[in-house]
Amino acid sequence: MTDTATPYAPPCAPAGDTPDEGLNSDDPKQRQCLRCQENFDSQWAGERICARCKSSSTWRSGIPVRAGTSSGRR
Repeated sequence: MTDTATPYAPPCAPAGDTPDEGLNSDDPKQRQCLRCQENFDSQWAGERICARCKSSSTWRSGIPVRAGTSSGRR
């Protein structure tokens, strides 16, 4: 019979084995804009739309972009 009172804990990875060790996910880094596909410097982990796309009248008006269409800026 197994002891069900002890919760399962996955083994800890040794120091240096994780690819993002020492990196803060909120550090600025290059990402690809989900709207125009251009690379841009994101300022935080959740930023996925570049400033140029965010400043467009389409983005500000809240009009959705249909799947498979792009603005042609590649």
